[in-house]
Amino acid sequence: LAHSNLVTGSLTGTGTAAKTPVSADYVPGGTLTFAVSLVNDGGEALTDLTITDDLGGYSFDGGTVYPLAYITGSARLFVDGVLQSAPAVTAGPPLVFTGVTVPAGGSAVLIYEAEVTDWAPLGTGAAITNTAVITGQNTDLTVSATIPAAAAPQLGITKTVSPADVAPGGSLTYTFTLTNTGTQADAAQEIVVSDVFDPVLSGLAVTLNGAPLSAAADYTYDEATGAFATVPGAVTVPAAAYAQQSDGSWAVTPGAAVLCVSGTV
Repeated sequence: LAHSNLVTGSLTGTGTAAKTPVSADYVPGGTLTFAVSLVNDGGEALTDLTITDDLGGYSFDGGTVYPLAYITGSARLFVDGVLQSAPAVTAGPPLVFTGVTVPAGGSAVLIYEAEVTDWAPLGTGAAITNTAVITGQNTDLTVSATIPAAAAPQLGITKTVSPADVAPGGSLTYTFTLTNTGTQADAAQEIVVSDVFDPVLSGLAVTLNGAPLSAAADYTYDEATGAFATVPGAVTVPAAAYAQQSDGSWAVTPGAAVLCVSGTV
């Protein structure tokens, strides 16, 4: 008489994961969107998974500082392409999502946003490395994404006029202050400062950072219409300077250029 043992069991899920930043780079105070994708190649659902995101934390002066902060309410979970209820979230740091399930043979994508904090590295070659760990039923996966600081100018401009009141025949000065918080000087052949002065000015005098500019070579002006424009390349704005402070945060000193246009009303 032959005897045999009947053994029953189940195949456990096999998961793979990836972390993808939607944005190519970051700027101070900006927002980054991340997607953590999970694929279950096995025959059993992966249930109650936990995703722990380090928010890009890095060591500084014996502690840890965090260049990213979770934006409350931004999490979206898709399972096999269908939007689900958002998982439970602990904003942290670290940022923790719990209760994620990936069906057998299926996939899940968790999308969320983070604000770039004052502790995000700045300057040429700066970057944030953001790591997430997925743990749970037969699952222990680590995924990372590295996002560089934007290597481009970030320009701003303000305009003032002096004096506030002027009589006919009086002198009026428009001051354009251009700032750059980016890591590069502006593209010199692209920047143009233009305006239409009302009232129209005559006898124009133009300076950049106190140095005189020349008509035609550096700017054009139509005394009939008041239309003014600098020639591409005449105005440049230097890159910003960056310094890490004692608490690990980064201070930005914008590059600046001051364009003054004076004339008689």
